[in-house]
Amino acid sequence: GDINILKEFVAAGIPVMIEESFIFEEIYWPNDDKWAGHYLLINGYDDQRQSFLNQDSYYGQDQWVSYDVTQTQWQSFNYVYIIVFLPDQEATVKSILGEQWYRDVNRQYALEKAQQETEDDPENVFTWFNLGSNLVYFGEYRDATIAFDKARELGWPQRMLRYQFSPFIAYFQSLRNEDLLTLADYALERTPNSEEAMLWKGWGLYRDGMKQEALDLFLQALEAHPGYEDANYAINYV
Repeated sequence: GDINILKEFVAAGIPVMIEESFIFEEIYWPNDDKWAGHYLLINGYDDQRQSFLNQDSYYGQDQWVSYDVTQTQWQSFNYVYIIVFLPDQEATVKSILGEQWYRDVNRQYALEKAQQETEDDPENVFTWFNLGSNLVYFGEYRDATIAFDKARELGWPQRMLRYQFSPFIAYFQSLRNEDLLTLADYALERTPNSEEAMLWKGWGLYRDGMKQEALDLFLQALEAHPGYEDANYAINYV
C-alpha cells in the first residue's frame, strides 16, 4: 500500500491495520537493538496535522502520528496492510483498489515500488529486503537472493526473521543451502520457538542428507505451532 490508499480507506469508513517497526523500551540480550514488529490500527487522519489517528495496543488510544513517521515505520514490513469489511462494502473496496484488487497486480505494484526505493535510497536495508520479498512472490529466487545479500550486507534488525521468512525460501530455492542454514540458526538464536525457522532449518538439513534430524525439527515446528500446515507437509514428504 501507500499513504494515499490508507487515507482512502479511512475516508470510506474502513479502518486499516498496518504492520510496522517498533522499539522495545528494555533489552533482552547483550547489544539488543530492541527492534521488533507491531500492528497498528489507523482509523482517522488530518491533512492539516499531516497525521494519522491510531489505536495502539501498546501506547494507547487516539495517538496522532505523522504521515512521514508512518511511512518510515511501515516500510520495514513491505507496506503490508489488512482491511476487514462487510459484504456490502465490497464494491467500495474494489473501487478504491482498482486493479490492485487482484493479488498479482498489487504485488507487482509492491515490486516496482521496492525497485524504485532501492534506487532512491540504496543504503536503506528495508528497501532491499522488500525487493527480495516481492521477487520471491514471483518466483524470481536468484534475483531475490541478490537483494537479500545486499540487505544482509547493510545489516537487517536482529529480530527481522521473527516476522518475515522470504529469505529462507529464496536461499532454499536457489540451492544456497549453507546460507539457508546460517539464517535459520541465527533466527533460532533470537527466537528459539520460531516454527518457521525450525521448518526451514529442517529443509536445509534434509537437503544435506540428514533425514532424521530434519524430521525432528519438523516435529518441533508442529509442536510449537499445532496444525502448522507447512510442517505437516514436510513430515509427510519425508
